[in-house]
Amino acid sequence: MSTKRLTEFFGLPNLKHLKTHYQQSKRFMEIHFEHVDHQNCIFCSSTNVKTHQWRIRKVKDSPIRGRIPILFIKHRRMKCLSCNKTYTEKIQGLNKYARITQRLQREILYACENFKDHKRVRKHTSCGSKTIYDRCYKELRKKQAERQNNPWPKVVGIDEHAFTKNRERGHREFVTLIVDHDNKRPKELVPGRVSSMLHQSLAYIPGRERVEYVTMDLSTTYRSFAKSFFPNAKIVADHFHVVRLLHPAINRRRKAITGDDRKNPIRKLLLKKATNLELFQRKAIERWLKDYPELESVYKAKEWLHKLYRCRGFKKARTCFINFTDWLALQDIKELKTLRKTLMKWRDEILMFFKKRITNARTEGFNNVAKSMIKNAYGFKNVENYRLKILNVRSSG
Repeated sequence: MSTKRLTEFFGLPNLKHLKTHYQQSKRFMEIHFEHVDHQNCIFCSSTNVKTHQWRIRKVKDSPIRGRIPILFIKHRRMKCLSCNKTYTEKIQGLNKYARITQRLQREILYACENFKDHKRVRKHTSCGSKTIYDRCYKELRKKQAERQNNPWPKVVGIDEHAFTKNRERGHREFVTLIVDHDNKRPKELVPGRVSSMLHQSLAYIPGRERVEYVTMDLSTTYRSFAKSFFPNAKIVADHFHVVRLLHPAINRRRKAITGDDRKNPIRKLLLKKATNLELFQRKAIERWLKDYPELESVYKAKEWLHKLYRCRGFKKARTCFINFTDWLALQDIKELKTLRKTLMKWRDEILMFFKKRITNARTEGFNNVAKSMIKNAYGFKNVENYRLKILNVRSSG
């Protein structure tokens, strides 16, 4: 490989390759460079400079085929004859006083994102834990600083998940995740789920008038926040959370009949929608439910919710919704009365799905990634570091 191609490969274009030495351990290799770029005085920009002394700088680079390159860079300290000041030449591709190259910094971030724990990253890069920790979060902060002034997208999703457990009071502490549906990535992560805290933490992002739709589960807190914070946005209730409203009631009534037997085949059959069952399975459920009329009514209401989301078009969905709530008003079962109150309370947000047909699935997916990240790290103590890790996650779909 030529000298120019070698220096460009390491991201150090102003160096000249002198020699390469392979150690007997076959783990490290020494590569010697010399700085050849002449620079003006950094204080007065004068060209009247001379070499004050030579120095050798030892830095580490990212692995190459299992070997760790150790770069020995010979560079100068210069003296300006105009202002009589001395300074060290700046080497492109190296930060000031850094012992590792910028290429290795990016490699550390890549390894932290793709390896399960820092122990594997240490083995891969031959760097210490403190170096890995500092460089990883430094790169994350740099990436987040580049995106922090990006305006709000047209479609956002809101959801929460548990971050840690409060040891003093015993309750779980939650964080709120805001997802950018347009760019398929998390937009912001805010500690807590209080509306005032969300207002304060998200106020720095410009262009909240641009948001047209907000997807969420059936949370009154997030609904009130979205209405006040996004003045032009329409709220869409996630259909998955609407369909599963009756699942706890079905399970509770089924347990009262069959007992808490999770291997009982009727358990899964009752929770699946009828269109996904074979004909003989549907007939078996109908015969079994005849002996339990209240459970049969709850099951029928659950199937009606699935029927609602099979409607194509806003007008058909609105007609189906009205017929369903009218039927619920005639029922004398506690769970169905509660269901009707919930549906009427979220009527506009549920029907908005049939105009835009967007869901909160992407937000739930990022929530699942966040929970897996917490589990793999055995928890996070610093919520700011956790925020940086989440905001750097990209969608694969």
